[in-house]
Amino acid sequence: MEHQHIYDAQGKQLCCTQEEKINAVANKQLKNEHKEVSCCATDEPEHKEAVKSNNTLKMFSPAIMSLVLLLSAIAFDNWIPQSWFTGWVRVIWYLVAYTPVGVPVLKEAFESISKGEIFSEFLLMGIATIGAFAIGEYPEGVAVMLFYAVGEVFQTLAVKRAKANIKTLLDQRPDEVTIIENNQPKTVRAENVAIDAILQLKPGEKLGLDGELLTDNASFNTAALTGESKPDTKTKGEVVLAGMINLNTVALVKVTTAYTDSKLSKILELVQNATAQKAPTELFIRKFAKIYTPIVVLLAILITALPYLFVENYVFSQWLYRALVFLVISCPCALVISIPLGYFGGIGAASKNGILFKGSNFLDIIANIQNVVMDKTGTMTEGVFKVQEVVFKPEFNKDEILQKVNALESQSTHPVATAIANYVGNVDNNIRLENVEEISGHGLRAIIDEKELLVGNFKLMKKFNIAYDVDPTTIVYTLIAVAYDKKFVGYLTIADSIKEDAQRTIDKLKVLNVKTTMLSGDKSNVVQFVANKLGIMHAYGDLLPEDKVNKVKELKTKNETVAFVGDGVNDAPVVALSDVGIAMGGLGSDATIETADVVIQDDMPSKIPIAISIGKQTKRIVWQNIILSFTVKAVVLILGAGGLATMWEAVFADVGVALLAILNAVRIQTKKVS
Repeated sequence: MEHQHIYDAQGKQLCCTQEEKINAVANKQLKNEHKEVSCCATDEPEHKEAVKSNNTLKMFSPAIMSLVLLLSAIAFDNWIPQSWFTGWVRVIWYLVAYTPVGVPVLKEAFESISKGEIFSEFLLMGIATIGAFAIGEYPEGVAVMLFYAVGEVFQTLAVKRAKANIKTLLDQRPDEVTIIENNQPKTVRAENVAIDAILQLKPGEKLGLDGELLTDNASFNTAALTGESKPDTKTKGEVVLAGMINLNTVALVKVTTAYTDSKLSKILELVQNATAQKAPTELFIRKFAKIYTPIVVLLAILITALPYLFVENYVFSQWLYRALVFLVISCPCALVISIPLGYFGGIGAASKNGILFKGSNFLDIIANIQNVVMDKTGTMTEGVFKVQEVVFKPEFNKDEILQKVNALESQSTHPVATAIANYVGNVDNNIRLENVEEISGHGLRAIIDEKELLVGNFKLMKKFNIAYDVDPTTIVYTLIAVAYDKKFVGYLTIADSIKEDAQRTIDKLKVLNVKTTMLSGDKSNVVQFVANKLGIMHAYGDLLPEDKVNKVKELKTKNETVAFVGDGVNDAPVVALSDVGIAMGGLGSDATIETADVVIQDDMPSKIPIAISIGKQTKRIVWQNIILSFTVKAVVLILGAGGLATMWEAVFADVGVALLAILNAVRIQTKKVS
């Protein structure tokens, strides 16, 4: 299989497989670096398994070799006295034990120095272990580097686990697809497929590009896009998206979007770019480490040198040993690795649940949300309207007016237009519309047969001074008012059903002590009716887009952290104003992905409290790691400087705490969020 390569600015090949791409992204997030990786020879499954097995063995091989040599040397020193195990033989034996685990770290230290990063964790470990050899503490010198290497292996395994959820997303987009050419199936690269080409999709295969279904009907698993694996049945003419898995029949799909512009491509780009926007805690720790490490090296030098001026019977090797212990303890790897790993795990856990965060900074913000402000239509309700009743004055021809209304509404993408189209039927092409105008927050206006037609809410009637004899506040349903030739015709009532998980959403937000507010352009009594039914604390209707902005501004003046949940397109100003903009139904619009900070890939509002829970859990784990690392290191640093801690305690304070922090960081991936 042909590979898709990645090259650096100098044209050097970096990556060739999907796995290597996400490895590069993860390395950049977790270690702030981009290591070069060699390209593999094949993508066959059996080869992948063999490579995976060999890689695991290779990861542990240096530590195993070093451990065997170290244990045998300690045995010769203490329990199996050997006359030959002295002098240079003993030194060389320990050096050989040190080499498998020490040389890679020393190499990393030199590479960091060559890049201008002098004070790295690798340099600290190098100085500490070489210093241990210099004063004759060979077993401790080897042990420190051995345990550090073991910690690195476990860290790598933890990183792989953190990447698993996001790698699953990458695997959803096949590199090759089958097209129908001259009535014959042909396998080609997905990126080379032209728009309007016909794809053939067999049961069990993943769709490689967005398109229009040509088969009468087909069922798809949409888990890659929505996080939900339940089947979704599509009919002829409906849109199907890259990453969907065909379930039960051979399907034909007409390609409508280029490979790089598909919905899944945008989602993958969003997830991979999420590592660029780091949380304030993460940024602080990285800056802290850069200042902290050189200070620690200076303190170690002072611990060695200053006692010479003040201590009687000064013994250089004793104070150097204390300084080396101090260096080992002070290594900041527990913080520098576990904290980014915690955020990366949070992003991965959210992705698994069909929630896309645009950066770890939004995990931090959403954890502190105090008020979730939501739109009504399409967020807490289905957004699928049905005409319930048509109340027109008797002097108007009902069918004729409905045809005109249907023709005008066909110019709109609003759910109300769909409801009217479903009720009236096909648009009469003989009706000529002139000067069609959409009036934001009010409705539509057009000229038909030289007469003005108005279709919208009752604010539209007031705006054009149309007198009406109906009290809209007495009717719970959504009302669509109609005026023709400057006369009030009547109204249509339209109902929208509440989503099945809407009540669960509000209940969970209450458990999280999060306030809820509903803002809608719909009638106040309709909005209040829905809010009362769900238990939403505050609800406001009859709002224009600017009114929603003002309401959110009011909340922010009360120092409340606000998340706004909407469609991310019509509500762009209020999404931008809120602390976190959450877009519902990310499959519906490319603009949604561009506008919001968090994208929920399906229309389930119950994902909102899940997103908040993941943010809270991630933040809790990050701060647990910070407190654990600082507390243990502070205690052992003081003991080490006072000569009360040995190199073995230093190893625990460094590698042990790092392992505990890493294991704690990956907990977010195993937590069940419901």
